[in-house]
Amino acid sequence: MAVLDRFYGTGRRKTSVARVWIRPGAGRIVINRRPFEDYFPRETLRMIIAQPLQLTNTAEQFDVLVSVAGGGPSGQAGAVRHGIARALVQFDEKLRLPLKKAGLLTRDPRMRERKKYGQPGARQKFQYSKR
Repeated sequence: MAVLDRFYGTGRRKTSVARVWIRPGAGRIVINRRPFEDYFPRETLRMIIAQPLQLTNTAEQFDVLVSVAGGGPSGQAGAVRHGIARALVQFDEKLRLPLKKAGLLTRDPRMRERKKYGQPGARQKFQYSKR
């Protein structure tokens, strides 16, 4: 979906959903109208997000605009990475193979296990008392 030289990708991880637009630019990343460094202060999360751009050597070619909601920082970072990878494939189909080999186009299916009734959590049971 290219509109006015913008390419779109939707990324998902856990309960987070990221809407990602890439357009030719200087390599700025803006997440929810805040600079990338402010939104994700942890270096590991910033590395996760930059992965698809570094893998395809397009880090300095695109400005990335992201709208992300739901989940926590880790899930949001994973969703943004997934969205950037999908948007890069929209830009150039030749980038699909390296992104696919790195596993960046696969939606991570792992979700939080639900809490069961009569228990304090998904797996843990109330403490057993013999007497």
